[in-house]
Amino acid sequence: MAEAHSTHAPALGRDFKVQKPDRILTLSCEDRPGIVHAVSGVLYRHGCNILESAQFSDPRDGRFFMRVAFATGERFDEAAFKREFDGIAGTFRMDWDAIDAAAPARILLMVSRFGHCLNDLLFRQATGNLNIEIPAIVSNHRDFEALAKSYGIPFHYLPVTPANKLEQEARLLEIVAETNSSLVVLARYMQVLSNDLCRALDGRAINIHHSFLPSFKGAKPYHQAYDRGVKLIGATAHYVTPDLDEGPIIDQDVGRADHSLAPDDLVNAGRDIEAVVLARALKLHIERRVMLAGRRTVIFR
Repeated sequence: MAEAHSTHAPALGRDFKVQKPDRILTLSCEDRPGIVHAVSGVLYRHGCNILESAQFSDPRDGRFFMRVAFATGERFDEAAFKREFDGIAGTFRMDWDAIDAAAPARILLMVSRFGHCLNDLLFRQATGNLNIEIPAIVSNHRDFEALAKSYGIPFHYLPVTPANKLEQEARLLEIVAETNSSLVVLARYMQVLSNDLCRALDGRAINIHHSFLPSFKGAKPYHQAYDRGVKLIGATAHYVTPDLDEGPIIDQDVGRADHSLAPDDLVNAGRDIEAVVLARALKLHIERRVMLAGRRTVIFR
């Protein structure tokens, strides 16, 4: 029997184009009926196409959270959209924001003498893995000045002592303002920020640390962990608050360890996890997938 052949079969995917969102809308308010209907109605009336939508109602306090990524049409008028959305925001007493999804976030990086997270973020930005701009790197040491120069990024050396700590923190805030940075990332910056600086950067600063805290504090935590024979190592990325290393958690990960790993092996494995967790947390933040809910976070994957 001869095989049948069709000359009219469509080439799957030949003309297929993935529509990308132009805007990302986030909002939170007291949960009540009609929120999703009101939000989708505004988007429909302005010719927008919803590409992603996620929502969560917190049973603890009845707070409602929502994230919508949408594409705008030819007749989209941003000023008119904001006017109408302000109207429903008033009705539902919403906190809301809508950002340009394509615009890169401006991220100020801080580092001390461990460069694995810094180097990872620089590479991810340079290769297009993270939609960010890095207008400045701030450090209390000069170790990575040459690295910053190789990427063409201004390097600010702000050595910190007990006598000049407040002065240098004030200068840091000036750099944040001068560079129009929306977020500060502590890529293994080994200085404790003052309570006033933490409050000034509330919701706008992310830190990374190993997940041994609070079990192994102080110097050489991985060596302490080795002495105790730990079986898991990990890292936690969180927002910075006056409560040291206890801010709302954005992302975490772990890796297994065993008796064959020397302290330096634990250090290297831990640094790999720290770099990945920090990059994931930053990506979640810039894509507006993280919403603060008191001491916790709502994460829309």
